[in-house]
Amino acid sequence: MLERMEGADNGLACLHDEDYDVPFNKQNLNSSTLIFTGGRKAESLNGEWNFCVDLLDTGLRQKWFSFTPEAPEDKTEPYDYDPYAGETVPVPSCWSMLKDKWYFFEGSAWYTRPLDLEELPEDERLFLRVGAAQYDCKVFLNGEFLGSHYGGSTPFNVELTKHAKLGRNWLMLCVNNTRTLDRVPMRNTDWFNYGGIYRDVELYRTPKTFISDFFAYLVPDNSYDKIAVELQVSGPGRASVTVEFKELGIKTEVSVDEDGFGKLVLPARPELWSPEHPRLYQVTASVGEDRVEDMIGFRQIEQVETDVLLNGKPIFFRGISVHEDDEFTGKVLRDEDLEQRFQHAKELNCNFMRFAHYPHDERAAKMADREGILLWEEIPVYWAIDFKNPDTLKDARNQLQELIKRDRNRASVVIWSVGNENPDTDERLSFMKHLVDTARDMDPTRLTSAACLVNHAKNRIEDRLIQYINVIGINEYYGWYEENFEDLIDFLDNSEPGKPVVISETGADGYIGEGKLEKGFFSESYMAEVYRKQIATLRQREFVKGISPWILYDFRVERRQNMFQQGWNRKGLIASDKKTKKTAFKLLADFYAELKAKN
Repeated sequence: MLERMEGADNGLACLHDEDYDVPFNKQNLNSSTLIFTGGRKAESLNGEWNFCVDLLDTGLRQKWFSFTPEAPEDKTEPYDYDPYAGETVPVPSCWSMLKDKWYFFEGSAWYTRPLDLEELPEDERLFLRVGAAQYDCKVFLNGEFLGSHYGGSTPFNVELTKHAKLGRNWLMLCVNNTRTLDRVPMRNTDWFNYGGIYRDVELYRTPKTFISDFFAYLVPDNSYDKIAVELQVSGPGRASVTVEFKELGIKTEVSVDEDGFGKLVLPARPELWSPEHPRLYQVTASVGEDRVEDMIGFRQIEQVETDVLLNGKPIFFRGISVHEDDEFTGKVLRDEDLEQRFQHAKELNCNFMRFAHYPHDERAAKMADREGILLWEEIPVYWAIDFKNPDTLKDARNQLQELIKRDRNRASVVIWSVGNENPDTDERLSFMKHLVDTARDMDPTRLTSAACLVNHAKNRIEDRLIQYINVIGINEYYGWYEENFEDLIDFLDNSEPGKPVVISETGADGYIGEGKLEKGFFSESYMAEVYRKQIATLRQREFVKGISPWILYDFRVERRQNMFQQGWNRKGLIASDKKTKKTAFKLLADFYAELKAKN
């Protein structure tokens, strides 16, 4: 078993080969292979999977994926891991939350499960969809390597059609959450590095010819009387696609070119989607035996000088930032947790949420559509990314493309953010401009943003990226990391951004557990005082068009370890139990209620 390398001269070569990962690092599962699944029937592959952590990547070196099922007594050689027997874990889950010994584990882990196929019709195609696996995921079927995906928070597909067989198949995923300098995000982050397959794993069946991408939107020309449809068809015999907006009385054909792409602009006057009136329409598309559908809202968002206009009217973002984190499940999002998140946002009188610092579960954006909450969605171009590295840009761009393809039918999503707190260097500017251009090329209906840094030497907004984005995100912690609160007033007075500013982060830690302080840093009273001062100051600045304080819930993070943090960021308006509200919660809710009453 030791030696499974072609051309090797001894049985230990695989243990010393440091290029073992090269054949498996194709990143061929990416935005180009992501397929549209709206309205399709999913076969869940969630449940118990065989599992093994593999810190030294012995599995790739020794090719565990090539093993075949055998009873222990029948094996003809010793083995370090049996993919078909032993420990199991639930999928979806984060391994950090399952056992103490895996809490800080970073490395590879292997997941294996049977895939029983009772029939394989010749006129069907078979696709695996992984909602998210943190971070690098390699896919094997029946011992054959099918591809790999980079990105811990976006979905990917792999076609199994030519590799699956009738009867029992074995599906194996190798997931690696190691932080490296060339990934997005890189090694140093300010949220917990969970590992594992933490969103749904599903199987989809399609006809030979099927609709692989679909996008419908209100044409953003201020007329509110046209809907555009963009789509792609994969497979033979793809002359046209039937698209129907039944409630609008529209049924039409969209022609596709030789590459399967089609676009059509239709006259239509839908009721406009807004937080006060979150109107959604059922839209269907069909070609041959294939049919997809989605619930889509139509609205226009635009930036005009220092204003943000929704359907032609100025809007102020009454927001809150949110991490995807739970005290017991980590990044796994339960339905009840999602419902609670939106209930708390409503109690705060929010019309806006910032989903930080990576793509959240797609169910959240769908709920935002129904509940009338505007969204800022972003990719984890966070802190000191390797902006000089073309592979890092490739990773970031693909995550942005996957996020946009996944969520661009969601009316609630109004901002694509391409980064957070990055130093203003030439390499960073080129990197970020490339991402902004990518977002605009793929989606002409949304604004772009980034959480920019404050120039503390000049105490003003000064970032070269702002000339390329629509909305300037500013993370400011005056009264906390910047202890002199009066500097916030000077900072605002010194700035003439010429574009709308959203205070994308502000706040302070407030610990309310055993041993809590009654005053000073990390006390609930100090946190509340920071909120009082922030509210009083920000309400007076005309170019500030939104606030999303940091953050709705306390969340887990490795780097914060003082006696009040103990591995948690305590800036949540609600404690980590997601029930206990801090004093600042009501302060913000009252402020937003006042703003809501004025608009």
